[in-house]
Amino acid sequence: MFCCLRAVRRLCLEKILLQCILQSRTLSGADAINALRPFYFAVHPDFFGQHPKEREVNENSLKRLNGYLENLQKPGFRSFKPTQLTFYVRERDPNSSNVQESFSASGFRAVSFTLHTRDLLSTVLDILNSCSLSTEHVQSLNVNSQPHKEAKSTLNRPIKWDKTYYSFTGFKDPEEELEQAQRVETTLISWLDDNEASAVKKLKKSLPLRKELERLKSELSHQLQLSDIRWQRSWGIAHRCSQLHSLGRLVQQRPEVLKNVKGRTVVFTDRSGMSAAGHIMLGTMDVHHHWTKIFERLPNYYKLQKRLLFLEDRISQLLGGIQVIYIEELQPLLTLEEYYETLDSFYNKLRDSRLPFHPRSLRGLQMILESDRYAPGLHEFGHFTIPTVCDPATLQWFIFAKAQEARESLKRKEEMMITEKELIDTSTERFSLDRLYKEPSVSSAQMIDCCKRLLEESLPYLQGMHLCISHFYSVLQDGDLCIPWNWKN
Repeated sequence: MFCCLRAVRRLCLEKILLQCILQSRTLSGADAINALRPFYFAVHPDFFGQHPKEREVNENSLKRLNGYLENLQKPGFRSFKPTQLTFYVRERDPNSSNVQESFSASGFRAVSFTLHTRDLLSTVLDILNSCSLSTEHVQSLNVNSQPHKEAKSTLNRPIKWDKTYYSFTGFKDPEEELEQAQRVETTLISWLDDNEASAVKKLKKSLPLRKELERLKSELSHQLQLSDIRWQRSWGIAHRCSQLHSLGRLVQQRPEVLKNVKGRTVVFTDRSGMSAAGHIMLGTMDVHHHWTKIFERLPNYYKLQKRLLFLEDRISQLLGGIQVIYIEELQPLLTLEEYYETLDSFYNKLRDSRLPFHPRSLRGLQMILESDRYAPGLHEFGHFTIPTVCDPATLQWFIFAKAQEARESLKRKEEMMITEKELIDTSTERFSLDRLYKEPSVSSAQMIDCCKRLLEESLPYLQGMHLCISHFYSVLQDGDLCIPWNWKN
């Protein structure tokens, strides 16, 4: 009898292996990339250069999606956990009926969906359908591209064994595993338990590069007398070291062109120039020749910056003393020239309208200018968000109506930032973290709520780790742990 059972078991395993081979032929990795091109075009971070929050969310979600796709192509990989992703989509297509959608302040469509498919074809179709993108082009690939029910033809349909088969053989029922994973929401403890080993391994591997990064940053900052060196995007440690090495070579080859950088902040970003905040931007795709030109133009940039500050003062005088500010974390990345043009256009409009603001009546209040808005608003941090095309009369009425609320919000902001810093310091010490930080898209209120709840837990997993408060769970390539600010207990 046992011989028969072994023969049956061997036959079952052969059928399962044959099924995996047939399914792997359904769609190759290259085919999947081609099929997802409309999706990549709609969400790629490079198209969100002026919208840092949306770009960061898409960048991190793409990393997790790529990891999911890579696991699908690994032979024998069976542990597929449902993966929830959020993307900001540039197209404004009709709403999908099976996903959560909303619109960001910038007007992009936010799409959230969960992947739990086990083959490339189903995954590609799920992604495209979730983002309301066409799937017709998938038919041009040499695969069965009908909707899910039709795509699972007799040849590619997974074998469904009776429940007694799994009880007898000890194998796990994949359908039951998937149902359990969908029913059970990911908790902080369970996720840390599953991912601690991977994070520790990556972190240890990155330690030599982290030390090298700190050494290079310290040496260059001291040598050039810089205020700071930053990165606009969340590049890996190796990438950052490469950028600093490149800057170091330029210092050795052309030291005379860097004589005007004293006291400035250098930011590695997507393009070269000077930012609206007055930082020196070095495009990571540019060569030394482009960087050299930027350093040579610094005296002219400094002159333009003085004119820009004068223009801000003139606008402030016309608006009763309200301060015009630029907030890097909340506003699109603008060059100094772009921001000056925005201010100049707004100033000319204000000057011609001659609004009757009493001098210094709005001192202590703040405002930012935004070119992609059409109605004035009041941010939770207390500053006004004013469209460059705002009607002067509407602007005057809105500022007068919201002035007191703005002052109260500014006061709360100061208190909130103090509380946030105290909680970060306390949490870092309590859990012996090497570093605790948040993504720019996480607000102070969200960070405070997250830290308060963390301090109520016992989390030995976090000792010596780098913890990033984000909107999702992830282990970054250098071992940083990302957890959502609203994690579940």
